[in-house]
Amino acid sequence: MAYTSFGEFMRILRVKHHEVMGDMANVLGVSLPFLSAVENGKKNVPAEWIGKITEHYGLTKQERERLKEVIEESKTQFKILAVKAGNNQRRAALQFARSFDEMDDETALKILELLSKKEESKE
Repeated sequence: MAYTSFGEFMRILRVKHHEVMGDMANVLGVSLPFLSAVENGKKNVPAEWIGKITEHYGLTKQERERLKEVIEESKTQFKILAVKAGNNQRRAALQFARSFDEMDDETALKILELLSKKEESKE
C-alpha cells in the first residue's frame, strides 16, 4: 500500500505514540476508511486536522511546519480562484489543467523554472 508524505508522517507519529489508526480516527472525529483514504492520497487533508494533530501529539513548532509541508506535498486536488484573473491568465490555467495528465517531467521543470524566475524578479 502506497502512502503519501502525509500518510508516512502520521504512521511514524502513531508508532511513536503507541497508537493505531483507529485511535487517530477517533481523535480526528472521522471514520477509519476516511482516514485511510486521506493517508493514501484519495482525499485531501482537511484543514482543521493541523490543529487537532498538533494538539493531540504535542508537536513542536518544527514538527508542525513539517506537518504543513507534508500536507501540501500530499494534495491530490488544487483549486484556482480566477476572480481577479485576466483572460490570458484564465486561458493559461485552463490549458495547464487540460495538459496536466500528459505533461512529462521535462515540461514540468521548464514551467517551474519560468515561474521561479517570475518570483525572483518580484523580490
